[in-house]
Amino acid sequence: MKKKRQLDQNVWYKVGTEVNIGEPLFKLPAAVVLFHRVLREIRKRYPFEIRGFRLEGAWLTFYIKPDDGLKLPLIMQWMKQTFSARLNVVTGRQGHVWGERYESEIVWRGPPEGIEEVDWAAVETLAETPVPEVITYTFSWGSPPDEWDGNR
Repeated sequence: MKKKRQLDQNVWYKVGTEVNIGEPLFKLPAAVVLFHRVLREIRKRYPFEIRGFRLEGAWLTFYIKPDDGLKLPLIMQWMKQTFSARLNVVTGRQGHVWGERYESEIVWRGPPEGIEEVDWAAVETLAETPVPEVITYTFSWGSPPDEWDGNR
């Protein structure tokens, strides 16, 4: 049975999600560029602050504070579905991109010290980089993820 997600207003969330079966998708430069493009688009739909954004092989981890904290599920659903559909078209693959449900926890005081804000100028530059028509797609199991409370 699914655990009910804790949502609230004016809070930061730590969010983590894994690529399906642990494949190191974010080692593909085109996947990173495409993800930044999707991230830029979603900010126009659902305003939010984001910090500590990390793409690591098969993991995506970040801290997010939506303008409306109750919209976190909508943000994640749109982000994951849009990225999946576009990546499948670009790579010629089929099927799921993301694994299980994303994990989230409320971080009341915000991200830990030293977590930098996302450099949106860099995101804009990456998003303007053309995504190649054809990508050589290499399937790999990757390494198993750390525990949720570890460094991801």
